[in-house]
Amino acid sequence: MKNRMIKAAAIVPPMKVADVAFNVSAILAAVKSHRDCGLLVFPELCVTGYTCGDLFGQEVLLEAAESGLKKIAAASAKLEGVCLVIGMPVRFENALYNCAVYVSQGIISGIVPKTYLPTYSEFYEDRWFTSGKNVIGRSLQIAGQEVPFGIDVLAEDARSGAVIGTDVCEDLWVPDKPSTHACLAGANIIVNLSASDEVIGKQAYRRTMVSSQSAACYCDYLYVSSGMDESSTDLVFSGHSIIAENGRILADSVFPDRPHAETAVLDLETCEHNRRHQNTFTSEDGSWYRRVPVSVQPLGGRGEVSVDQLVRLLKQEHYPVARNPFVPADDDERGRRCRSILQIQANGLATRVRATGIRNLVIGISGGLDSTLAMIVCAEARRIVPEIRIIAYTMPNRGNTSSQTYENAMKLMKALKADEIHEVPIEEGVKAHLDAIGHSQKYQGDSDTAYENAQARMRTYILMDAANMKNGLVVGTGDLSELALGWCTYNGDHMSMYGVNASVPKTLVQYICRAYAMSITDKKLRDVLIAICDTPITPELTPSDNGRIAQKTEEKIGKYDLNDFFLFHALRYGFEPQKNLALALVAYPHLEKEEGKAAAVRFYTRFFHQQFKRSCLPDGPKVGSVTLSPRGDWRMPSDASADLWLKALETA
Repeated sequence: MKNRMIKAAAIVPPMKVADVAFNVSAILAAVKSHRDCGLLVFPELCVTGYTCGDLFGQEVLLEAAESGLKKIAAASAKLEGVCLVIGMPVRFENALYNCAVYVSQGIISGIVPKTYLPTYSEFYEDRWFTSGKNVIGRSLQIAGQEVPFGIDVLAEDARSGAVIGTDVCEDLWVPDKPSTHACLAGANIIVNLSASDEVIGKQAYRRTMVSSQSAACYCDYLYVSSGMDESSTDLVFSGHSIIAENGRILADSVFPDRPHAETAVLDLETCEHNRRHQNTFTSEDGSWYRRVPVSVQPLGGRGEVSVDQLVRLLKQEHYPVARNPFVPADDDERGRRCRSILQIQANGLATRVRATGIRNLVIGISGGLDSTLAMIVCAEARRIVPEIRIIAYTMPNRGNTSSQTYENAMKLMKALKADEIHEVPIEEGVKAHLDAIGHSQKYQGDSDTAYENAQARMRTYILMDAANMKNGLVVGTGDLSELALGWCTYNGDHMSMYGVNASVPKTLVQYICRAYAMSITDKKLRDVLIAICDTPITPELTPSDNGRIAQKTEEKIGKYDLNDFFLFHALRYGFEPQKNLALALVAYPHLEKEEGKAAAVRFYTRFFHQQFKRSCLPDGPKVGSVTLSPRGDWRMPSDASADLWLKALETA
């Protein structure tokens, strides 16, 4: 598979103000220590120091800076696949510019001048420098090379797919950011060479700006500020380094020991997928930009990687891959997420009730996770619309329904104060139906879908008729994971009048129920919720084991955590199957490759073959970035072939 990952570093080297020889040596030492990175970014004016003041008017300093650049370029000739971005003052015609200089494999590839020069409060840059806002399409002679010069320069590596745009410090702090235009013209990485002093509250503000710009532009953003070695005559600098991707901060440090490098593995595929998906991210006419070639090696220096190679590289870099990508790892954040999702679900249902004028909510309770969450949603919607009446049904099938789930269902309906509680055994109705179609009343084994589905359809039949009788609305309980895998009965439990769980994955359902349990004071309700969360996931459509649960869903369709893992990465970022498998092997270190491969094959096979069930889903609230609603969130033909995806896994 093509390797679109890049290891990048934001580096704060030791520095002495106006001592170019020392600074160049420090830069080269840092480069030598991080030659496994494809992109190395240094602070603003790091060759001379940012706080040189009126020394920027001295020829000896400017000549030394150019000589230093020549030395850096010569040293880079031995570094295949490495691009450096350094800050230095550059003379051009009758002015001096504060610039970011791209150096790669012995070549000074391009120079980008700073556009916005702060001259307020503690800043007075236009005392020495000229804005580069009008410098377009120019070139200059420096260090013995003819170099493209202007704000129209983008650095590009065709092998890795990196296209790099530039902000210099203040350029990020203005409404019309150069990086915005660069991204609209195709840049997927932005570097920001900065010299931002420290005052109270500024660190948090910087993080917000960097993460917000990387989110708005769907890009990787590398920010690195001058370190503590700058002059402290009236300012203090912190060496704040931030690396963000699509709004998520990957690395962040402040006041580090020098030298210091914040490194991160960038995944350009995520940026590009987001831009294609978000079609309001429109391209700008980029014809006025010049793309200058640089060499930015992919992670590990490999343009093509196998699954095993990618796993090894990612483990070597300690690349973080969440085992449960739908579920925040942090306890506090997870609690907030669960409460927020429940709020969205409840308000969606309340809005539907108001719009239809139907106040009776009819719901089937099995004693399992999904119907429990749906019942909680109904109870929360009743807080919003007090006129709501919850009419709850449990429909056991003697011999199949376990005592554990039956008791949990009865306790739950009572604890959540359903306005009506009904128990409707389905055994006789199912037998009569099986007799009518000429099927044995007994379960015929694993392939007996008629026996299993007859029960699911009977329950839906009862709920729909009860809703007609009660002038009610059937609340669906099926979740996102079941819909993705087709683990539901067509024209049975996948049908309802409003599916409140339709965009909630199974791995998150349990957390929402558990978080709700921990937030309430009613001990009886809390106890039954915890008991349900601890119950094995089962549809109970086959004979029980002497009243105990015999049929376990994950024994049939695989572990839900792996299924949800593949679902997230396949739909959220469009990753190819081999990459999804590699990421799974990183997230689950004890997962054997063949076991992971079998799980991936099972996921893709079911996902494609079960699309017909997703083509006629009921309405339901969207709560996350991955949904399968046929009304725009996910559309694919029901007869689409899975061969491309499965063949990709054959060679993994």
